[in-house]
Amino acid sequence: MWHYKESRGTNISRTIYIAAAFAAIVMILPAVAGATSAFSSNVKLPSMVPVTNKYVPASTCTGVTQTTSSNWGGFAAQSCLTSPSTKVVTKVVGTWVEPTVKCTSGETAYAAFWVGIDGYSSNSVEQLGTDSDCSGGSPSYYAWYEMYPAGPVTLGMTIKPGNTITASVTYNSAKKFVLALKDVTTGKTFSVTKSLSSAARSSAEWIVEAPSSSSGVLPLADFGTVTFSSCSATISGVTGPIQTSTSTWQAAEINIVGSTTEETTSALTSSGNGFTGTWVAT
Repeated sequence: MWHYKESRGTNISRTIYIAAAFAAIVMILPAVAGATSAFSSNVKLPSMVPVTNKYVPASTCTGVTQTTSSNWGGFAAQSCLTSPSTKVVTKVVGTWVEPTVKCTSGETAYAAFWVGIDGYSSNSVEQLGTDSDCSGGSPSYYAWYEMYPAGPVTLGMTIKPGNTITASVTYNSAKKFVLALKDVTTGKTFSVTKSLSSAARSSAEWIVEAPSSSSGVLPLADFGTVTFSSCSATISGVTGPIQTSTSTWQAAEINIVGSTTEETTSALTSSGNGFTGTWVAT
């Protein structure tokens, strides 16, 4: 597994293993968390290493602040972005429609969509989601989960563009994490229960991610747009959307910016529980 670290406030990285045709790749997360991805049953996904935000959040621990990352887009929520409490996040939920990836001849590029706990300001990450990738010019879709520092696991579910996906990560009374994913369109479900004593449980995330290799962030696949909805978190016993005027935590709106802007994240919907991520041509 290759690890690529980016210094920006918090760091995160994920490593993707692609058997046969591809070498191991690492996905890095920005002040957020990691994920997993694969092209087939023998393709394995990335692991996380902390990364930092480009901009320092506002000193007041309320509302939404904007920041950038070289490989994460979307939203993260914490008790306070500058000094988050630990052991307080117990659940994150989100729904998205799997985007149709556009691939050019011979192109290899990646786009991951996931929800998770941890990673924005910690080294631990508990997450699951899907990928819309380009593998040698051909579209590839799959689902995965990861409990960093353990490696990613590819799920045996068939994922198709246009399908509605709902995912959640829950920390239960037995001090275990339950990671669940449902393809609402097909009715297929997945659930696994895992332990991670080192988990900080300091942040909740709803993320669009570009992977990275040892030499840097890899191309973000042209996924067009992805819309997240019905997003919520439970932090310090309070359950609510990503952010509203009454939220008891602070949220970060994250855009993927490398040498140029690669993904933009919209403002939250009026209900505070949804947003759109848009691929930007470079």
